[in-house]
Amino acid sequence: MTNLDRYAPQALGLLRIVAALTYMEHGTQKLLHFPMRAAEGGGGGGGAGGMSMIFIIGGVIELFGGLALTLGLLTRPIAFIVAGELAVIYWWMHVPRGGFWPVFNGGEAAIVWCFTFLYLVFAGPGAFALDNVIFRRKAA
Repeated sequence: MTNLDRYAPQALGLLRIVAALTYMEHGTQKLLHFPMRAAEGGGGGGGAGGMSMIFIIGGVIELFGGLALTLGLLTRPIAFIVAGELAVIYWWMHVPRGGFWPVFNGGEAAIVWCFTFLYLVFAGPGAFALDNVIFRRKAA
C-alpha cells in the first residue's frame, strides 16, 4: 500500500461527482434549455431530434440520474441504468454517424462516461456520498 492509496475513496468520490455533473448538463440542456450557446438564443432542445419521447426520456435519465450520482444517492443501481443508457446512445446515435471508431463518430464522451459509471456499479460511490450516510445509519 502506498501513501496515495489512503486517498482512493476521496479520488473515487471526486471522479463520481465530476463525471455526474458533466453528464447531467446534457439533461439540463434537453429539458431546461440550459446551458445553451449564445448563438442558439436559448431556445430549442439540446440537440437534433426535437422533443420526441426518446429525447425526453434520455433527458430525464441524464438530469435525475446525474443529480443522484452527484449526490451519491443509490449510486450502484443508478450508475447501472446510466451506463446502459450511454451504451444505447453510443450504438444508436454515434455509430450510424461515422462507424464504430469514436474518433470518427463523436462518441468518445459516451464511451468514457459509460465505463466510468459501469465502474461505479462495482466500486461504489467513494467518499462524499449520501449512500455512506444512509447505510451507516441502517447499520447502527
